[in-house]
Amino acid sequence: MTGYYDYVLGLIPAALFGVTVLLNLVGLPFTLALPVGASIALGIMAHAMFVRNPLPGAGSGAGSDAVGGSGGGSMRSGGSGRRGGPTASGGSD
Repeated sequence: MTGYYDYVLGLIPAALFGVTVLLNLVGLPFTLALPVGASIALGIMAHAMFVRNPLPGAGSGAGSDAVGGSGGGSMRSGGSGRRGGPTASGGSD
């Protein structure tokens, strides 16, 4: 199955080389077309990392929904990570 990050990995070189060549063919000098293509590729990478960032455990395969729920992981409860409070250890914290 092709996901968002597969498209991102394909778009990075396509934007870098494609935009650079296109702008060079239009008449922009190569020394100006290359930074424009690189900035577009950088924008795609920044979008993938910061705007639509990967979730922990989201790419672990088909069993990720059955094991971890909806990708929330163990931080879903918002607590300190202990279950049952002080009575879980018999009251002798």
